[in-house]
Amino acid sequence: MKRYGAVIGIKPEAIAEYKRIHAAVWPDVLKQIKASKISNYSIYLKEPENLMFAYYEYHGTDHEADMAAMAADPRTQEWWAVCMPMQAPLGTRKEGEWWAGMEEVFHLD
Repeated sequence: MKRYGAVIGIKPEAIAEYKRIHAAVWPDVLKQIKASKISNYSIYLKEPENLMFAYYEYHGTDHEADMAAMAADPRTQEWWAVCMPMQAPLGTRKEGEWWAGMEEVFHLD
């Protein structure tokens, strides 16, 4: 298992809607997340900075392929089309990233 963390901004006017839709994520999207070998997935919001932090645990052997499979899923693409306009990616993210990846600097089991 490998842990992943990422950060992104959220537009202040979209916070209520983002919370509302994430209180009832589409079942097909949840199914795809699990099929991509992701578990223990959480998104946190920090206001008033309007930053979101995502954390998940990956239990597969080919993260890149599993993320590509998720990105190719039509229902997940529809979900992202709803979510992405509400988000504000960091200007410092790496090329190809939407959510900016973060380095784990400490962990205690």
